[in-house]
Amino acid sequence: MTSSDFSLHGAVDLGARQAAAKRAQQRPASAGGSASVIDVTDATFNAEVIDRSRTVPVLVDFWADWCQPCKQLGPILEKLANEAAGAWLLAKVDIDANPALAQQLSRMGVQGIPFVAAVVAGQMLPVLNGAAPEPQVRQVLDQLFDALREQGLMPEGAGSPAAPQEPAGDPLQDEAEAALQRGDLDAAASAFGKILESQPSDVYAKSGLALVELQRRVTDLDPQQARKDAADRPDDAEAQTRVADLDLVEGRVEEAFDRLIGTVRRTSGDDRELARKHLLSLFEVLPSEDPRVGQARRRLASALF
Repeated sequence: MTSSDFSLHGAVDLGARQAAAKRAQQRPASAGGSASVIDVTDATFNAEVIDRSRTVPVLVDFWADWCQPCKQLGPILEKLANEAAGAWLLAKVDIDANPALAQQLSRMGVQGIPFVAAVVAGQMLPVLNGAAPEPQVRQVLDQLFDALREQGLMPEGAGSPAAPQEPAGDPLQDEAEAALQRGDLDAAASAFGKILESQPSDVYAKSGLALVELQRRVTDLDPQQARKDAADRPDDAEAQTRVADLDLVEGRVEEAFDRLIGTVRRTSGDDRELARKHLLSLFEVLPSEDPRVGQARRRLASALF
């Protein structure tokens, strides 16, 4: 997994821990008042996460108050945990208040947050590094639990999605999300398109439609062959765009952006324009305020001019 723009190194100091401790005192012990979302610490991690993971999957959200992408991803994870109604748990770790766990992340090679790991049967697996829109987060979790079940690593029924406890306010959004969950990309695209017909500037629908197009592009790709082609032909924009798509789907956001910006720098003419346009399409998948998008836009401008 790639790092985000927020480095863990040097982020944990005494003042930060004091501020985090104060926030912890002001919060209820269970985030959002839900049994499906818990705060864990250096002292409680083994009992609340490792031990509990032997009977139910636990997703661990490593975050900090200074991390803006964490504030985008956290509410999405909490919403999905509440919808799951106990099929899996969300454990939230404030790295400012828990330096031992922050150091453990660094030893694992994780350079930035938000970082989400799944702990199943005492084993930790990386899931997400960086913020992502809700449809993409849902899809990543669905794929994770499906893969674990296929490998016999999950108790029967664990991780199965539960129906939302409360209906969503927009039927078209519900329709789009349901279509994404069952893998019906045509139906999802149609629902997102209907939202855009009435609300052309709807950010959620634009992001969802971009995600659908991304999924369509990677569906029939052979990842190993695509990466070999890109390595053999570094100036072939089509080969580079295919691997950039794979990187983004797998959560390597910065690597996807870096690959296409590098292609823009190295190429000219049609190849350069193809890489540029493809990069812009990938920006649509993430929230516009994601700092990685802003940085990549600035680097793209530098590469072009």
